[in-house]
Amino acid sequence: MVQGVADVPAGPKRLDGMRVEFNEPGLVSDAGLLLTATLAERLSLEELVNESVWLPYGTAGAALPGRKVMTLVHGMVAGADSIDDMDLLRAGSTGLVLGHRVMAPSTLGTFLRAFSFGHVRQLDRVLDVALKRAWAAGAGPGDGPLVIDLDSFVGEVHGYQKQGAGYGYTRRFGYHPILATRTDTGEVIHIRCRKGAANTQRGAERFVDELLARVRRAGHSSLVVLRADSGFENHKLMGRLHREGVEFSVGIKQSATVKALVAQIPEEAWTPVRDYPESGEAQVAETVLKGWRLVVRRTRLTDPDQLALWPDWRHHCFATNRTVPTLTADIDHRDHATIEQVIRDLKDQALAHFPTGKFTANSAWTVIAALAHNLARWATLIGAPTATVQTASTRRRRLLQIPGRIVRTARTWTLRLPARWPWQTEFLTILTQLRALPARC
Repeated sequence: MVQGVADVPAGPKRLDGMRVEFNEPGLVSDAGLLLTATLAERLSLEELVNESVWLPYGTAGAALPGRKVMTLVHGMVAGADSIDDMDLLRAGSTGLVLGHRVMAPSTLGTFLRAFSFGHVRQLDRVLDVALKRAWAAGAGPGDGPLVIDLDSFVGEVHGYQKQGAGYGYTRRFGYHPILATRTDTGEVIHIRCRKGAANTQRGAERFVDELLARVRRAGHSSLVVLRADSGFENHKLMGRLHREGVEFSVGIKQSATVKALVAQIPEEAWTPVRDYPESGEAQVAETVLKGWRLVVRRTRLTDPDQLALWPDWRHHCFATNRTVPTLTADIDHRDHATIEQVIRDLKDQALAHFPTGKFTANSAWTVIAALAHNLARWATLIGAPTATVQTASTRRRRLLQIPGRIVRTARTWTLRLPARWPWQTEFLTILTQLRALPARC
């Protein structure tokens, strides 16, 4: 029998007898933020914001925007999805692992509401330069092809005081951001908040021009492959991409012209798709649409009862200027769906809500959310490059939301973390790699 255990009451009485007090100043709520704070310091993000964002003199919240943006970034990394949630960084000694002063939520709200569209573009520059520095520090795509996915999503909001919110194609009330992500890592390379009633293609041409310029500035000079669904079908844009040497695959809507082209494909031209689920079958073929390869996939169910109800093939088309085989092009294009995982992560973090009633403030919030998403992803990408890509919730649970306690002995600060933490080795490996980076990447 363990000494002292026998005298402790069992069951509810034991729990009811436990005192609860919120009075420990040395505790850290999310000690894993030390990882992202270390990388942010190596990338000099606070100084970058101070150099890039210039609010009008005398505007409330105009001074030292870097610490305000970094407070928002670290709050978002920790899971905050509203301005009030940023208060979690002020609990205990959490601020000591961040490397910057933590600002109050009221200050942050005033700061965001001071933004105009021009100031949002200044934040775009922060995301631009941060991407360049992170890729130079080891997160870059290297000399191989860079595959980028383009998409949009509806960020639902509630309440009619949200400036610019409206009903879009989903008939849900909210905003309609457009974003571009890097396929293999899930980084958000470019993002822009748009009004809720905006068409999917609104501003897409300019957005893609800015996207490609950003990728080149970040140091990637090799092949770029851009993928998008049928909402971005735009033959003028496809022509521009082709002239700039960008390979693309873009979904094509089922117009009468496209249906007629598909109907003219001879039966012997269809190639079966291997490794398809037993409950169905798929075949691919291709034809030509306005000078582009039109790759067509047709699918149907094979169960006799279902086949009797739905005997016709369903067709899915996309246009491409790539020269890879038809089956390869089809597989690569279907992989475009991975962008939904990035959208899921953004909604699981800061973009679960758009917290203010001012459109430009919510636009700034959107760019900062992308920076926070990237910072957490870069930390694991640089610190553990061979690890699999983690979802935002998994990363928070394993590496960021670790309770800790800060103590000082012999003039040395020590961050004490839980014993037997299952992901201790991964955490220490990443921290060691990030601390090995030069002071200014």
